[in-house]
Amino acid sequence: MSPLPKRARSVLYALVTEFIATGEPVGSRTLSKKYGFSLSPATIRNVLADLEDSGYLSQPHASAGRVPTPTAFRVFIDAVMQQRPLPEDEVSRISEHFTELPPGADLLQETGRLLSSMSGAPALVLRKRSDSRTLLKIRFIRTRPQELLAVLVCSDGTVENRFLTLDHPIEEADLERLHNMLEEAVTGCTLVAVRDYFARQLEQQEGELRRLRSLGHSLLLAMSSGPRTADVLIEGQSRLLDQPEFGSVEAIRELLRAFEDRERLVSLLDLAIAADHVQVFLGEETNRMVGCPVSLVAARYSDEEGAPGGALGIIGPQRMDYAFVVPLVGATANAMSAALARKRELNQA
Repeated sequence: MSPLPKRARSVLYALVTEFIATGEPVGSRTLSKKYGFSLSPATIRNVLADLEDSGYLSQPHASAGRVPTPTAFRVFIDAVMQQRPLPEDEVSRISEHFTELPPGADLLQETGRLLSSMSGAPALVLRKRSDSRTLLKIRFIRTRPQELLAVLVCSDGTVENRFLTLDHPIEEADLERLHNMLEEAVTGCTLVAVRDYFARQLEQQEGELRRLRSLGHSLLLAMSSGPRTADVLIEGQSRLLDQPEFGSVEAIRELLRAFEDRERLVSLLDLAIAADHVQVFLGEETNRMVGCPVSLVAARYSDEEGAPGGALGIIGPQRMDYAFVVPLVGATANAMSAALARKRELNQA
C-alpha cells in the first residue's frame, strides 16, 4: 500500500484518536470542530471517502460516521511508536514500584499488577517454563506415605509446587540428607542442570552415597517429566468488562477461552520474545492465533543473566490508547529486566 498524502494522513490520525477516545463512529463535522482542520466538512468527507476506498476506514451504517480498520490502526501505531515517549511521572511510578517491592515478592506477578493498573486493561506476563529458570532452593515435603510435595524457589522470587507420587515411602532422614546435597548444587542452576549434575555424580560414587544420589536423581527426573503448562500470568481480567467491545457474552466468550487455553497467548508472546522492540499484534494476526479480534502490545524482558527471559504485555480491544500503551509496555519491560538483574546481584552477595 502506497504512503498516504499528508492531508489524508492527518485526517486519519485524528479519526483514530477520536475513535480511541469515544468508541463511536466518527463523522466529518466532529473532526472539523475538534481537531482544528483548515478544511470544510465537505472536504473532510471527501478525504474520508478516499480513505474508505483505500481500506483504512469502514462505515457501519450509511448514515453513520466511520471507524478505523486494522490497517488504519497499524499506520497510526507505526507513527506513535516513533514520536511519543512515556511521560516522566509514569516513568517515576514504574521505577518507584520496583524499588519499593519487599524482599521475596513475586516480581513477575507484581509487574502484571502494575501494568494492568496503569493501562486499565488485562496484563500478561510470560515467564520461562520453570525447568529453564534458575533456582535458589528445592525442598521435598512428605504429604502422604507415598506422596511428596516438591517446592521450587526460583531466583526471580517465584515459587512452584509439584506433587510427586512415590513407589515406596521415603524416610525423613533420607530427605534431610538429600536436602543437604541439593544445597551444594541448586543455587544459580536450572532444574535440568541439577538433574544432570546428580546423574554425573552417580557414576563416581558407591554405597550409601550412591543410593542417595540415585534417589535424588529419580525425584528430580519426576519433577521435570510430563507436559508443563504454559506459564502465563494474567492480571486484571475483570477490566475487560469495562470495555464496550466486550459487553456481550458472545464477544467476551472467545477471549476468556484464550485465557484458559493459554497456549494461544504463548504463540503471540513467543513472537515478542524474538523481537528487540515492542510488538503490536492486531487484526487478522490475533484473530487467527487467539480466536478473536483483540490487540496485544508486548515486549520481551531479560532474565537475571541478561538473556531473553519472557515477555509481558497488555491485551484489550483494538481501540487501545497506543500512544500511551506502547511506551508503557517498553518502559515496564526495561524496568523489570533491571529489577531481575539487581535481584541476582543481591542473591550472590
